[in-house]
Amino acid sequence: MAKFVYSMQSVLNLKIKTENQSRMEFGVAQMHLNEELDKMESLQRRLEDYLFQGEELQKSILDVNEILFNRNAVENVKAQIEDQKLNIERAEKVVDEARIKLSKDMQERKMQETLRERAYQEYLQEEKDAEFKESDQRTSFTYGQRISDRKNKENNAQGR
Repeated sequence: MAKFVYSMQSVLNLKIKTENQSRMEFGVAQMHLNEELDKMESLQRRLEDYLFQGEELQKSILDVNEILFNRNAVENVKAQIEDQKLNIERAEKVVDEARIKLSKDMQERKMQETLRERAYQEYLQEEKDAEFKESDQRTSFTYGQRISDRKNKENNAQGR
C-alpha cells in the first residue's frame, strides 16, 4: 500500500499555525481586558474608601482641608473610573475582534481537515479498488490457467 500524501498539506499546516497564532492573540487580548477590569475594581474600591473616609471626616471634628482633599480625591478617582471605562470598552472591542478572527481561523482549519479526511477516504477507496482489481486479475489468471491445464490434459488424454 502506497503512503497517503495530502496535496494541500501545506495549506492545512498554515491554517493550523494561523489558528494557533489567533489563539495566542485572543489570549493576550483577554489578559489585557482582565487587567483593565482589575484596574477598574481597584479604582472602585479606592472610590468607596474615599467616600467612606469623607463620611467619617464629616462626622468627626471638621477639618476643612481634609474634607476638600477628600472631595478632590473622590472627583479624581471618578474621572479615572470614566477613563478606565473607555479602556475597558477598547479592550473588549479588541477581544471581540480576536474572538471573531479565531472563530474564522478555526472554521478554515476545520474545513481543510475535512477536505483532508475526504481525500484520505478517497485514497483508501482507490487502494481498496486497486487491491480488489489485482485480486480479481489473479483469480482470473489462476482460473484461466486451470482451464488451460484441463484442456491440455484432455488433449493429451485424447491424443494417446
